[in-house]
Amino acid sequence: MLSLIKIVSEQKLVGKDQSALDQLKSQKNPCFISEGVKVYKNSLYIKNNILYFIAKLNEKKCLYLVSNKPFKSEFFGNIEKINSFYTQQVEMNYKNSLILKKIFPFTAPISLREKRTSFGCGDRLGLATPGHIRAAIQYDVYPVLAQQSIRELNLTNRNYKQVTSDVAFSVFQEGYERGYGADGDHLKTIKDIDIALEAGMPMITLDLTNVLHPEVMNWNEEKVNEEFDKIEINEKKRILNTYADKEFNIKKVKLIINNLEAKQCALLYQEALNFAQEVDEHLKKHRGDKYDLEISIDETTTPTLPIHHLFIINELNYRKITINSLAPKFIGDFQKAIDYIGDIEEFEKSFKIHCEIADNYGKYKISIHSGSDKFSVYPLIGKYTDLHFHLKTAGTSWLEALKCIAQYNPKLYRKIHAKAFEYYQEALKFYHITADISKIKSIEKVNDNELIKYFNKDESRQLLHITYGGLLSDPEIRKPFFDTLNEFEEEHYQIVSNHISKHMELLGMKKIK
Repeated sequence: MLSLIKIVSEQKLVGKDQSALDQLKSQKNPCFISEGVKVYKNSLYIKNNILYFIAKLNEKKCLYLVSNKPFKSEFFGNIEKINSFYTQQVEMNYKNSLILKKIFPFTAPISLREKRTSFGCGDRLGLATPGHIRAAIQYDVYPVLAQQSIRELNLTNRNYKQVTSDVAFSVFQEGYERGYGADGDHLKTIKDIDIALEAGMPMITLDLTNVLHPEVMNWNEEKVNEEFDKIEINEKKRILNTYADKEFNIKKVKLIINNLEAKQCALLYQEALNFAQEVDEHLKKHRGDKYDLEISIDETTTPTLPIHHLFIINELNYRKITINSLAPKFIGDFQKAIDYIGDIEEFEKSFKIHCEIADNYGKYKISIHSGSDKFSVYPLIGKYTDLHFHLKTAGTSWLEALKCIAQYNPKLYRKIHAKAFEYYQEALKFYHITADISKIKSIEKVNDNELIKYFNKDESRQLLHITYGGLLSDPEIRKPFFDTLNEFEEEHYQIVSNHISKHMELLGMKKIK
């Protein structure tokens, strides 16, 4: 602690006002470092004569409060006098994150419904957020810095309170005041939604997979008519009067829904739409108007037809559901960790229509799931959405952490790569990929200076992408993995920032000078 106070004293930090502290902040030289202590300059804030900052002491990162006068603190933790300074060391946990958000509101997530461009930055480790922020500050974009699904939480043994707490302290560490979102991703039940809401997450991605009825599309016409006749009579009339044999003109595109298609849509989506209405009312009750509801229909086996997209959004509007974004399943294959698979011209034609429907029926954002590393279609996404979109990434930041390991601890990377094969079959239960991992040559034949190139092969990326749960729970991997990222913290941040910046640039986001 004396080394920490020495930095505070030598830099005369307690005597400076906020303007003077802001002049010390830097992206190129983000820390004061002395005698094994690291003080994060961008976290320097002064309030009521108390200096707040984050520092790493004895390899442990904490929030610190320092003053030259006695003070009272809402944070949990003892206040002690060291030399002429009163000092409090604050653990970076959920309880203290709530106090941090009260004192510094910019550390709390907000609704991004009114923001034109948003970008999901899932962080499975709780360590990548500073890298995400360093990418986001370069562009006209609002990052969703806390974004995890229940599946990811279970595989990483984390919870939403840990996720939001980790992000809040990272936001403070970086001094990021522009605003960010937090997304309870791919939630399917009110129970899980409530867990995310309790942790303070304003965005809910509602995955409707369990209440869709895709089997309808395999029924013959007689079966469709039979099931449709079971719907309440006034609802049947409304659906037929609204959609059956109707023509919808959307800019230069003409969409026609015939009688059979209208009935199919009703049977396929009605239960899901009613559930979406229930969730929307639940969110209003708990958060007023400060929430972002995303409707996800992307976890299906077939692409979302334009007439289905039109039906869904029309019905959402009919039910007066406050929709922030909608995630259709697009043509082609959006697999984890690799570029788009499919005919790009076909994707362009289809994606353009989806964007025109969104523009015509409510100005909501088109959302792209499994959006990381789809570099070949990013220019089209930026172009046809006119940057009014939400795009989700997650696993790619985990891979960038592994890239850092490969670069700075190749021996450990070799062990991780070998272990990934052990966890691959189990991981396939949770993720769909088509990688032929038999194509991955033995890592024993690869020199250390070739590891990054080896790592970047599609098959390696997909193998490593989906096996994170097993790897992070492996006692031979976990501690040295986190120790390496801790040792090469700034290098890790830079690797993540560079990779996410590449996404943002190719999407056509406006650069901030």
